[in-house]
Amino acid sequence: MNKIKKKFSVATLLIIAALLGVFIYFYGLGNYSLMDPDEGRYSEIPREMIEAGDFITPRLNYVKYFEKPVLHYWLTAGAFLMFGQNEFASRFFPVVLGLGGCVLTFLLALKITRDKFAASLASLILGSSVLWFALSRINLTDMTLTFFFTAALYFYRAWLEDNKRSSIIFFYVSMALAVLTKGLIGVVLPGGVALLNLIFTRQYKKIPGLFSPLAIIIFFLVVSPYFIAVCRANSDFFDFFFIREHFLRYTTKIHERYEPVYFFVPIILAGFLPWSGMLFEAARAACGKCSLISKSDGIFLGTYFLLPFIFFSISNSKLITYIIPCMPPLAILMAGAFTTLDSKIFKRFVIFSGFLILPVALVGLLLPVLKNDPDYNVMAIPAAMLAMMLLMFYAATFAAKSKKGLTGLCLIAFLALLAASGAFKIEGDHLSTKAAAEIIEELDAEDVVVYQNLMQSMSFYLNRRTVTADILNELEFGAAQEKDPRWFISNEQLKNLWTSGRRVAITLRKKNSQALIETLGNPPARKIQANENLILVNF
Repeated sequence: MNKIKKKFSVATLLIIAALLGVFIYFYGLGNYSLMDPDEGRYSEIPREMIEAGDFITPRLNYVKYFEKPVLHYWLTAGAFLMFGQNEFASRFFPVVLGLGGCVLTFLLALKITRDKFAASLASLILGSSVLWFALSRINLTDMTLTFFFTAALYFYRAWLEDNKRSSIIFFYVSMALAVLTKGLIGVVLPGGVALLNLIFTRQYKKIPGLFSPLAIIIFFLVVSPYFIAVCRANSDFFDFFFIREHFLRYTTKIHERYEPVYFFVPIILAGFLPWSGMLFEAARAACGKCSLISKSDGIFLGTYFLLPFIFFSISNSKLITYIIPCMPPLAILMAGAFTTLDSKIFKRFVIFSGFLILPVALVGLLLPVLKNDPDYNVMAIPAAMLAMMLLMFYAATFAAKSKKGLTGLCLIAFLALLAASGAFKIEGDHLSTKAAAEIIEELDAEDVVVYQNLMQSMSFYLNRRTVTADILNELEFGAAQEKDPRWFISNEQLKNLWTSGRRVAITLRKKNSQALIETLGNPPARKIQANENLILVNF
């Protein structure tokens, strides 16, 4: 009877933790402004698709934008049609797919460990990790890619077990959807993991089955219609997307996103907080030191983590977000190690957690003292709240030597995310143009100019095109094809527009204002501050 009661209690705690996680992921999702540049970009492109009725050629500020394929834009456009063009709708699918990634991690962990608690713990560890949570609540293509990446490897692992044609077909369909989200890495990386895993585990006889002709045909039936349509509509798409955005982006510093080869090591350590103290045990589990994870599955999960990790580490273009496809296998390895309830593992977890959590918590508590800067001081409250919750989590690690204790850690981890969620609004106010757009809308300006910053959320909030002055960046390709010279202008052209008699509102970062005022000649009639932006008006 006591055993049944104990199991029920653990199950109840797991359900509470899962429901708490879902609540926190959706909590206040539409209450903070779109963060430029990414959220502005990935909201404005779908808005323009809906406005133009063209769902083939992506456009940003009304010029061609070919850096990404189309699936993520379609999902966001669908959310706009369901919920309206607002912040909640913009982030709806990233959150749904972030939670969906946790479900897929549960299913994959269940196949590997055959243990419902370990599978539940894996999904909760992943969902309560700082980086996974943060990137689920921001409109980026990376979570969409990661969802289909995870789905592909779930179906691959299912195929290893059941050898069914349907499993290998779904493996290819998932890769096709990943390609439509972010390009060729959607097939290169999960396909590479699958092939290397068969080689490393010496399952050579299964390699021909991995290249099922029917599955490959279905893959091309899914990806080809869009790429054929966009290439027929735009003869320059193929060269820009496949050559520049794949080969040159990976092998050169064309996007000026170069970081050292070890860049993702601290990202993984910080991104998995508060669970980072288990990364050592995850490595041991991948090497066969976990009774719940077989040697072959350890190799699979290790390959699943290492291939994308190495691939992006040696790339000449790196962003923090690139690493999240590596997180599900680590969460499964951690959960497998935890669920053995080995006292030595818990002892090492406490030690490593202390090395990682305590310095972070100390920085969070002392942030205003360490960084006497208004930009950092506004983060003092969420940073302090997160720090205190991390300290609570660390204190709880000393008692977390049972399934109940581990589930309790998950609850504390989710509460830590809730405590820190105020940072989203602060970052939104700091990085968005929403406040400036609301002011400009009331001014009824004839020309709205963004200066030395693309401010991509401005067009979204104003539902209109903006003039871009003294900057091109990622709009360089589209701007080169723009036939109307008034939309992309130099400083001299801006001065002429300013003195032309038209009602002009210029939005810029405050730090650039003095130099621009000197360039314009005529002083502004009004200077209006809107959070981090300044609006100059000539009327």
